[in-house]
Amino acid sequence: MELGTLGVDPSRTVLWAQVTDGRPKMSIDGELRLRPDGISGNESLYLGDVGRAALRSLGPADPPFFDDPPGYDEQKWILSTSSGDVSMIIASSSYWGFGLLDKCFLNRIEMTGPLSLRARITLDIAASLGRNPWEPTFQRLFRKATGSEMNEHKDAWQGLIEYARDEMNEEIQTVSQRLSQLKGKDSEIEGILSKVSESLDEARAALTDHNAPAVERAIGRAIQALVEADPSTEIRSSEFAASVNRDAKWWNEVPKSDEVDASHLLEDDVPLVDMTEEE
Repeated sequence: MELGTLGVDPSRTVLWAQVTDGRPKMSIDGELRLRPDGISGNESLYLGDVGRAALRSLGPADPPFFDDPPGYDEQKWILSTSSGDVSMIIASSSYWGFGLLDKCFLNRIEMTGPLSLRARITLDIAASLGRNPWEPTFQRLFRKATGSEMNEHKDAWQGLIEYARDEMNEEIQTVSQRLSQLKGKDSEIEGILSKVSESLDEARAALTDHNAPAVERAIGRAIQALVEADPSTEIRSSEFAASVNRDAKWWNEVPKSDEVDASHLLEDDVPLVDMTEEE
């Protein structure tokens, strides 16, 4: 496995994360695809909290495929998938304690595709986990296993998180400027413009909470209202606009086809936590 970490890069991202929980328990079918647990004939495996957060943050994706399926150790594997222009490879392996505990494991996450999308996904992963994923249980062994110092891991994660925040803030500013241009021109659209303003306030609040999906939804509502107010409005949403529907669930359903939506791995809502200020 290639060592080293890579954050804000034009073409590729490599991040390492400490696993703290081996759940959820999933299964793997005869075609080496990730499936829900409890399907007759499928072998079981543990996806882990990092893998779950990563696939959920990627959004609707191709069926995750196991390039290196689990064997005796159900938490040691390599899977790959893609969504739109972003491809993701997740490798799970133990780095201390012979894999006897969940915290013995780390995940290597590699992504290729547009930088803004990789940054958004990174922000989502960290916020969904509610902790700093680059902070390991045992630093010395983590450094040895990953080939990077702790400050390099932190810089890679936080560099992408800040990149995503800056892009979302820029998009909010673009919409806000267009709102200012329309205000006071036509009394008949003032009610619609007030909805734009409310949506932008919601987007700013969500940005403060590092809740990228909520930012996207709020900006989308603002743009929709702007177009309603002025059909000639031309505002191009950033690549963040490729937001996903995270509400549908396939947790207890047997798939009827090969179409597996990796974003459906969570049954419940996960709190989003601002972590970039933590040391």
